[in-house]
Amino acid sequence: MRGEAAVLARLVRGMPRGASHAAALAAFYGPQAGQYDRFRERLLQGRAELMAALPLPRAAHVVELGGGTGRNAEFLGERLAGLASYTVVDLCRPLLERARERAQRIACLRVVEADATVWQPDAPVDAVVFSYSLTMIPDWPAAITNAVAMLRSGGTLAAVDFHVSSAQAPPDHVQHGALTRWFWPRWFAHDGVRLDARQLETLCRLVPRHALVQDRAPVPWLPLARVPYYRFAGTVQAP
Repeated sequence: MRGEAAVLARLVRGMPRGASHAAALAAFYGPQAGQYDRFRERLLQGRAELMAALPLPRAAHVVELGGGTGRNAEFLGERLAGLASYTVVDLCRPLLERARERAQRIACLRVVEADATVWQPDAPVDAVVFSYSLTMIPDWPAAITNAVAMLRSGGTLAAVDFHVSSAQAPPDHVQHGALTRWFWPRWFAHDGVRLDARQLETLCRLVPRHALVQDRAPVPWLPLARVPYYRFAGTVQAP
């Protein structure tokens, strides 16, 4: 309970302003790094389903941009042992320290402190994952473009995140009401989470061959509320 209270206290204080993005992330997540995984198991829904459905060839190379503690790698279950590499890329040093601890018992786990908008692997990879990280990346269009660029032809771009639609959502997307579109961006902005309808629309435009699930999940501290989120998985084809 004490650990959860510390996390809630940090959330109430919000994301620090006026620092570099890396410094702000460290200041925000540093005090809660030890409780990060446990606290967010109830909040960040759809991760297990996204990773379980991730199509991976034998000895695959996977990159997770904004991967934090590396927790999502474990959602691959027995398939994790068959990977050639699972690389977690993040700017937040306190969360990466947890990822390095995890890497001591997961042979394929690699940890890279770098900017997700510019870092590139040495060779094209089989899958790139964003798990509740696009809404935390200020220049998210650059992050998506960078992800597509590092994928081999036939590779998979997968994402799960909070989401609100635009006032006129694309025909095959869920249309959210005015209250949803007003409330959730303001609720999350305090903690540096930027809900922008264009994120999902950009994923769908850049990777037109995709599967999309849109749903709502309960919020642990708001018993009657259900926050919208999506799961996206698309196949990238060579130009």
